[in-house]
Amino acid sequence: MARTSLKALEIPEGVTLENNQGVITFSGKLGNMSLEIHQDVDINEGESTISFSPNKDTKESLAITGTMRALTANYMQGVATGFEKKLEINGVGYRAALEGNSINLSLGFSHPIVHDLPEGVTADLPSNTEIVLKSMDKQLVGQVAAEIRDYRPPEPYKGKGVKYADERIIRKESKKA
Repeated sequence: MARTSLKALEIPEGVTLENNQGVITFSGKLGNMSLEIHQDVDINEGESTISFSPNKDTKESLAITGTMRALTANYMQGVATGFEKKLEINGVGYRAALEGNSINLSLGFSHPIVHDLPEGVTADLPSNTEIVLKSMDKQLVGQVAAEIRDYRPPEPYKGKGVKYADERIIRKESKKA
């Protein structure tokens, strides 16, 4: 079994960590985020690295150590450079428009769909069929992208709907007469 959870993480330039009794606060050019570390995990701080080790000898403790390491890596990247998800809208008459802090979607329904963006997520529309969501929280930007995609998932016959930019839709052949 790989022990990736025990490898040290390099702290990127411009990111500072502050450990207060099991709560790590990350500060970077995009903002601040806090992560509460599980009680089964010990934190080992170096000069420019941080590593984690389980303080119990169980499978669950090793698993949660890997989770804490991955979350820490995501938080460090989030406050340093941020995350983005790209969505594409395919279909005749399907489009998106940005109105303040919400996205107005026309997806072939009898009514427009207005999706309010949560605090910490920003949207950019390079064209009326492309949506770029940005945030320093990887989980939040992924959740918002999934919610928008859920309004009209891509269908397999014509490919109409909202899909991730890197998603590949497996197309089906229509029925033969």
